[in-house]
Amino acid sequence: MLGYRRSIRESNGDRLFLAGVYVFLLIVLIIVLYPLIFILSSSLSSPLAVSSGRVWLWPVDMTLDGYRVVLSNPQVLMGYGNSLLYALLGTCISVMLTIVLAYPLSRKSFFGRNALMIFITFTMLFSGGLIPTYLVVKQLGLLDTRWALLIPQAIWVWQIIIARTFFQSSIPEELAEASEIDGCSDLRFMWNVVIPLSKPIIAVLILMYAIGQWNAYFDALIYLKSQSLYPLQLILRSILILNSAASSNIDAAEQLRRQQFADLTKYSLIVVASLPVLVIYPFVQRYFVKGMLIGSVKG
Repeated sequence: MLGYRRSIRESNGDRLFLAGVYVFLLIVLIIVLYPLIFILSSSLSSPLAVSSGRVWLWPVDMTLDGYRVVLSNPQVLMGYGNSLLYALLGTCISVMLTIVLAYPLSRKSFFGRNALMIFITFTMLFSGGLIPTYLVVKQLGLLDTRWALLIPQAIWVWQIIIARTFFQSSIPEELAEASEIDGCSDLRFMWNVVIPLSKPIIAVLILMYAIGQWNAYFDALIYLKSQSLYPLQLILRSILILNSAASSNIDAAEQLRRQQFADLTKYSLIVVASLPVLVIYPFVQRYFVKGMLIGSVKG
C-alpha cells in the first residue's frame, strides 16, 4: 500500500494575509536598508554630487577622497585606538562586576536580596543627575583620566536583571547545595561551575557592553579635556564641527568648496564610525535575541 501526503490547502484569506505580511516586511526592509545604502553611496560620491543632491541610491562620480581625508587624519587613528581600549577594558570590568553582583542576587539563600534588588532597580527610574555625578567623579580624582569613562557607567541595571534571571532559571539551587556538601566554597563554585554554564549570558553581556562602550561619547564630552584621551566618536564630532565652520577671510567660491567637502566628509565619518558595529552585528544578532528572551521569561 502506497502512502500519500495530505497537504492542507490554504484559504484565500490566508493567502491574502500572508501576501500582506510579505509586503509589509519588504517595506520595513526598504525603510531600514535605504538609509545605509544612501550613506555609503554618498561617502563614495564626489563632493559636488553630494551637495547638489544627485545621489539617491548609487554613487555618482565615484571617489575615495572622503576616506583619504578621514583616514589620513592622525586624530582619527588615535580615536580608534582609544575607543578600542575603552571597549575592551570597559567590557571586561562591566561583565565581571555584573556577574559578581547578579549571581548572589539570584540565590534564595542570600539575605536581603529582594531589598537590594529594589534599590538597584530604583536607579533605573531616578538618578542623581548630571551635576551630582560630575561632582562625585571630580572628588574621586577621575576627571581627565581614562577611568572616568570606565568606572561611572561600569554597571547597567538592565544587564543585571538579565544576568540575574539567567542564573535563577539555569543554575538550580540543588547544584549549589551539592557543591557545599562536597566542601566547595562559594567563590570556587562560581568560578568552576557557574561561569562554564553561563557562556550564553556572558556572550550577551559582552556584546551589549562592548557596543555601548564603542558608541559612547557623552561621558567623554563631560569628563575629558585632553584630546589624547578622546574616543573615536568625540574625535569625529570635533572634525564635523571644524569642517562646518566657514572662515570669514575667504571668498565665496572657497567657502562653497569647503562646504561641499564637509558634506562628503560627514558621510565618510559615519561609515568609518559605524563599520565595526555593522560588520559584527550580523554574527551576534542571535545572542541579542537570546538575551532579550532570557530577560522576558522570568523576572
